[in-house]
Amino acid sequence: MKLSLVPRTTEFYDLFTRAGANALEAARLVQQRFRDHPNSSVRHSDVKAIEDEGDSITRDLIQLLNTQYITPFDREDIYQLATALDDVVDHLDEASDLLELYGVESPTRQAIEQCRVLVGAVEHLSRALGELKGLRGVERELVALKALEDEGDRILHDAIADLFRDSRIDPLIVIRWKDIFEALEDALDACETAANVIGNIVVKNA
Repeated sequence: MKLSLVPRTTEFYDLFTRAGANALEAARLVQQRFRDHPNSSVRHSDVKAIEDEGDSITRDLIQLLNTQYITPFDREDIYQLATALDDVVDHLDEASDLLELYGVESPTRQAIEQCRVLVGAVEHLSRALGELKGLRGVERELVALKALEDEGDRILHDAIADLFRDSRIDPLIVIRWKDIFEALEDALDACETAANVIGNIVVKNA
């Protein structure tokens, strides 16, 4: 594949901004889907469509990376950030899919709390991505995201503990909810991974 010597650095920022907005839309849809389940107007197919769009943005980023000689920051950071953002939406899609696949009758309080934290974290991530070009205000968003990630860890800990606290709970229900809790936590972990990459970019380019 031939490398272009004509700089197209603005396109990287535009694609990362789109990826952040897409991830935020996915997080909000998943939150609504869990909150209103089983009567939600949001179907898994709606979340899947957003996941497909995220895949398309990731492909565009990787293709741009592979064809550009000049990049706005380290190539490795661009690749890691693109894949981390893709992971956020993939894990959200997985959690949404499990809700349907496992035939969950009603959501748990902790899952709804996880979704709330996720939306907040992706909001901060999306704003940080939108500020990548100027690097102003990025660190503030990353600090706020980290605080939410810590809150998400506590929610997951309490959720798993509750599952195993009552011996009367059907083991299949335990397995199902453990998988769902962990899929939502994986999405939050991917947010933190993306935030760490952005933090590295700020340190290297500020």
